[in-house]
Formats: sequence, structure tokens, C-alpha cells
Amino acid sequence: MKKLLNTLFVTTQGTYLNKEGETIVVRANDEILIRLPVHTICGIVCFGNVLASPFLLGFCAENGVGMSFLTEYGKFLFRVQGPVSGNVLLRREQYRRADDKRYSAGIARAIVAAKIANSRTTIQRVLRDHQEKIDEAKARKVVDHLAHCISALRTINSFDGIRGIEGDAAQNYFGVFNQMIVAQKEVFHFKERNRRPPLDNVNCLLSFIYTLLAHDVRSALEGVGLDPAVGFLHSDRPGRASLALDIMEEFRAYIADRLALSLINLRRVDEKGFKKMETGAVLMEDDTRKIVLTAYQERKREEITHPFLEEKVPIGLLFYIQALLMARFLRGDLDAYPPFIWR
Repeated sequence: MKKLLNTLFVTTQGTYLNKEGETIVVRANDEILIRLPVHTICGIVCFGNVLASPFLLGFCAENGVGMSFLTEYGKFLFRVQGPVSGNVLLRREQYRRADDKRYSAGIARAIVAAKIANSRTTIQRVLRDHQEKIDEAKARKVVDHLAHCISALRTINSFDGIRGIEGDAAQNYFGVFNQMIVAQKEVFHFKERNRRPPLDNVNCLLSFIYTLLAHDVRSALEGVGLDPAVGFLHSDRPGRASLALDIMEEFRAYIADRLALSLINLRRVDEKGFKKMETGAVLMEDDTRKIVLTAYQERKREEITHPFLEEKVPIGLLFYIQALLMARFLRGDLDAYPPFIWR
């Protein structure tokens, strides 16, 4: 079992990271903010105007610590990673399977089914906990429709058919997302999913958490020797981590959407944490970003019984487990890839 290590998030603007001996030092305004031994972390995520010395970049690469650089508001820029670990035969098998459309469709179908099932469970949990605050009839109608979508997937073998069902399910799911917001509705009103840039507070929050999720899934895939760029549901595109986006679909509702709803409904974030630009884009303030990062890390420390392994594991380890299961499936050790389905 891989030890669950921490990810260091650097959000303070003007920060400089460098290497001192076997430690990573974070400075701002000539003051040391933190000093960490390299073996205590597995990744570093830098937001905005954050610099790192070339020696630190090489040091982290040698020690398997990936460094991701994003804009101040969470848009991915680039990632520095050392040599990919794992068996070259595994990656060659991944490439062969990705070129097989029938095989890829089977994996894509399993991932989409898990995504829809987890979205459905998210709505059911809100129905259980806040039944009196939402339109119960409308929510239950969507729950039934998502169940129908999962059933329909069983007979679909084409990518167009799979993506069509995925799009229909997503439209219905986000059609009741605003109902799941039961507090601060005047400032956290959700109409539809939008991004690049997000146009309201809810979409801004979702996009930021999705970015964190994508970083963790990509790191897990690299950790087991898979190529994050070659996926089965998402097509290949230069600069896109398609396999990371594939696996991430299983966790959008369970981790990201539920976290966003919790932050809003428990009033851990408020309207002061978001800023509307002249272009219409909504940006997150630094203090709110830190609140979200802390909540995300807290969430990863919670435990859940994995539906396939039937063992209790920290949520932060789920990405690594799914990456291992995908690797075992590609090697032929498993008859099918078991996606994560929240029970």
C-alpha cells in the first residue's frame, strides 16, 4: 500500500521556493514561511506569481515530487515531473488498448456509468438530508432518469452513444444542482455549468476544486507508471491529460460537487470571497482559496470503505487505488476495470 503523503499548496504571491540540503524552503519577503523535508510530501502546487529555483526543480524530480504551476485563479499552466516510474510493458499495453475502439468503448462505458451513479447518489443524499428545502418531485424525477441512463448504457457500444448518454445525464443532474444549494441562494445561484472563465460564484468554486482533483488523479496515474495523456473516454489532444480526465469523472460528484455544496451550505465561503470582473468572469479571492484548499485536504483524510477492495481507506488514496486497478486491468490481472461507485 502506498503511503498517503501530503501535497503542498503555495498560494502566497511573490513566494520563492528553493532547496537547502534535503529540504524544501518556502520564502516570502525574505522570511521563511515553511521548511519541509522532501520525503514528507508527494506534490507541490503553485498558484500565480510563485518562483522555484532550478536546483529545487531537479531535486523534486529526482525524488518523485511533481510540481504543478497554475495561474492565481486555478488555470493549469504546466507541470514538472521526473522520469515516469513503472513498467514500459504496461504503457505499451495502454497505448495498444487505447487504439482499440471496441476495447476503449468498454472502459468508457464503465467510467460513465460510475459518474452517473455517483451523481445520482449525490442527489439522493440531499433528498435524505434536506427533503423539506428542495423540490422533491423534480429531484426524484432526475434520480429516476439517471437510473434509466445507467440501464441504457448496457446496450451502447459506440462512443457517440456513450457520450450522448453522458451529456444527457449531466444536463439533468446540473438541472437540479441549484436545488441542492440550501443556503446563501441569493449569492450562490446556479443556472448552468460554465467555465473558461466561470461566470458565477458556484462555477468558480466548482472549477477550482476540479483543478485540484485533476492534479491528484494525474499524480496517481504517473505514480503507477501509466501515461496520463492517453485515455479511453477522452480523446487524445496535445497538452491534455486524457486518462486523468477519464478517472476524474468517477470523483466529480462524490468529492468535488459534494465539497462545493458543503462549503456553501455550511457557510464556510461567502460572497466576499469572489470578485466579478468587467469581462463577466468570476475570480476567487486568496483567503477563500485557502479555505477551499484546507477543506479539500480535510476531505482527503476522511475514510471510506472502498466498494471493490472492501477495505477502509482514506479518500485521498482513492485516486491511487483506481490507478492501480486500471494498471492491473490493462495487464490482464482483472477481467474488467472496476470504477469507483459510491455506495
